[in-house]
Amino acid sequence: MSKPTEHINEPLTEGESFRDRIGTVDETGKRKWVFAHKPSGKFYSIRSWLSYLYFIVFFGLPFVEFNGRPLFLFNVPAARFILFGKVFWPQDFFIFGLTMVTFVFFIILFTAAFGRLFCGWACPQTNFMEMMFRKLEFFILGDASAQKQLRNAAWTGNKIFKVAIKNIAFYLLSFIIANFFLAYVIGIKEVEKIITEPISEHTGGFTAILIFSGVFYAVYAFFREQACIVICPYGRLQSVLLDKNSMLVAYDYKRGEPRGNFKKQTEGNLGDCIDCFQCVRVCPTGIDIRNGVQMECVGCTACIDACDTVMDKIGKPRGLVRYASENSIANGEGLHFTTRMKLYTGLCLVVLTLLSILLITRKDVDATVMRTPGILFLERGKDSIVNLYNIKVVNKTIKEVPLVVKLEDGNGKIEIVGKPYITVAKEGQGSGSFFVVLPKNRIHSRSTHLILGLYQGDVKISDVKTNFLGPISE
Repeated sequence: MSKPTEHINEPLTEGESFRDRIGTVDETGKRKWVFAHKPSGKFYSIRSWLSYLYFIVFFGLPFVEFNGRPLFLFNVPAARFILFGKVFWPQDFFIFGLTMVTFVFFIILFTAAFGRLFCGWACPQTNFMEMMFRKLEFFILGDASAQKQLRNAAWTGNKIFKVAIKNIAFYLLSFIIANFFLAYVIGIKEVEKIITEPISEHTGGFTAILIFSGVFYAVYAFFREQACIVICPYGRLQSVLLDKNSMLVAYDYKRGEPRGNFKKQTEGNLGDCIDCFQCVRVCPTGIDIRNGVQMECVGCTACIDACDTVMDKIGKPRGLVRYASENSIANGEGLHFTTRMKLYTGLCLVVLTLLSILLITRKDVDATVMRTPGILFLERGKDSIVNLYNIKVVNKTIKEVPLVVKLEDGNGKIEIVGKPYITVAKEGQGSGSFFVVLPKNRIHSRSTHLILGLYQGDVKISDVKTNFLGPISE
């Protein structure tokens, strides 16, 4: 990784109307390091409290169980997923496909209406970077000015000590996060075994923790805001998802222009912006919000708090930088919850409701019944026809299920091969074979539709539809 160059957070030069590169890269293609000042204000306080709640949820959920299972588990290697205590197997892949479609649909609608609100307030990358690692960096190295001076200083004992302490702290914190991240994959109990038992018994798990730790450390110690600007596709997509009515963090150019320092404001007809660059200095992605909507903006509101503080000091109204839309600034109106935004919000609620209903009504026991291949039908005596079926059952509960198959209309009977019922282990699979015996007088066509009931004792679990093959009646 190449050594970053000097601090950026510089606005466009006079006469420059556009940028042909991202804000964290200079004209030679080298990385510019962002020394963001620590923000303060109403929005930053709210975001801090929300981040505390976010961290409590992130570090606490792996310990929460529901019906004897983790509340959330995404065990990709075992193809076993748990959401709100319900197990999802590969057979439920269509639900995950629908979930991904719903997620993409939701992102499109949400962004079109509310801009990058998610990035600034709920994104894990933003929360961990700005509310955990950057605060730790401020505590160890000091404010942005002290950090810049330390970077430019010679390698003395004091610098080596501070840099070492910061990197050790960053790695330890990344190691802790990696453990909890892995807990969402294999479960907190398995992570406890990796920690407490000999490493030789859990080489794969311990290696995974080290890999995740290294990735998190690299992201938060070196890559930082580049994850939002370069890697995350959401930032690139927003340029085609936003329109002039989308809510975003914006500079009111009609009120702020032309700019001039505070002394010159008394000498001429200038706007409210005094060119103090406070909004630029606090930006974690190193942009000048006064240059308009930019791909790098994550909507963190740090510039809003910085500008409001300056406006208070010079006796001007707050809101020079605020949540607004392009149309609201151009027309001098407030931010409107337009009909389009209401429609998008309604559609988001509809798709989330449909997905929730699908998840709630999903069966805990799924069965697939197929006629045994290669066998048409058998005649039993002079008045009965027999078909042989195979059944495969997936049990998604935490209890063993003794399954009984019954013919729903009663005009016929089921004969299970072997035991009188099919045993399906908890969170496992079971299979069996059974005969369906129908009287000849019930068969009026080549294929007869049947409904088979699956019962656990006297409790009906689900229905399965199948076809019964018989001779063509004369």
